[in-house]
Amino acid sequence: MSIRVLLPQPIRPAGYDYLREHGFEVVDGRGFTEDDIVADIADCDAIIVRTAKITARILDAAPKLKILARHGAGYDGVDLEAARRNGVLVCTAGGANAISVAELAIFYMLYCSRNFKKVQANYLTDYRYAKMGIPKTELDGKTLGLVGLGNIGRLVAKKAALGFDMTVLAYDPFAKREDLPEYIELVEDRDEIFRRGDYVSLHVPATKETIHSVGARELDMMKESAYLINTSRGSIVDEAALVRALQEGQIAGAGLDVLEKEPLDPENPLIAMDNVLTAPHIGGATQEAASRSSVSCAQAIDDFFAGRTPKFVIPEMRDMIRKA
Repeated sequence: MSIRVLLPQPIRPAGYDYLREHGFEVVDGRGFTEDDIVADIADCDAIIVRTAKITARILDAAPKLKILARHGAGYDGVDLEAARRNGVLVCTAGGANAISVAELAIFYMLYCSRNFKKVQANYLTDYRYAKMGIPKTELDGKTLGLVGLGNIGRLVAKKAALGFDMTVLAYDPFAKREDLPEYIELVEDRDEIFRRGDYVSLHVPATKETIHSVGARELDMMKESAYLINTSRGSIVDEAALVRALQEGQIAGAGLDVLEKEPLDPENPLIAMDNVLTAPHIGGATQEAASRSSVSCAQAIDDFFAGRTPKFVIPEMRDMIRKA
């Protein structure tokens, strides 16, 4: 009997092709709600997860499931305790979306620097005000503070430093100075990022240590002219504190690809602010990133069932890696 791979949501053609060429049976699921996945998963050996939340109920309903591949770099939507209890190895697509997310982080910085949301809201009704009256700045010569130096953070640093002549500071307790290019200044004090940055960009996963790790204390340290950029996870930022900081003029604005509640709450005050740009978590949603992620997930599944170690096993489960 062939190994069955459940896809609650479609992946890119390159991923389908890879799975079929390597002898897997692809099961296109009926949907990505919990009930849909529970109905489809009982006889499946692997699953590729895009935006679906993988709960204990789903994992408990999957006696044959051996590996879960997340179509992206994050895995906070997976119940890891239930996965471990059921012997399900969790992998990600590693750096497959790094280029896409890094480019978007730069986009948010540019958008904020030109006050573009306010410009667009005014230029049809008051052209001269939109052109001359709304403050605008350049990225050149500004300081970018990065929290996190994984694949995405390093790419943002490269694009900012080499493309826009920005000074780049970074805080990452796992990074080593000797492994970094000279254009990144590694700081030991996280507070320095918030105090010195004209733009503070977040690039950390959602963990117990990082959830709400950017709150009133950090926002109070930022310059009144500074912008917060978040392309990681909405839960990293205490949204109530951010709203207060924006309303009171403690910071100049924000570019938020992610919010605490997704899909968004239309009543979220951040959406209506003219100095805040929000989007529906589109960092890894380019065609190129989706294709890389689809293939990466398919390769992880193939590696696992061929007795090889998948490339991007999450840190919490590396002790489960079976020896080839």
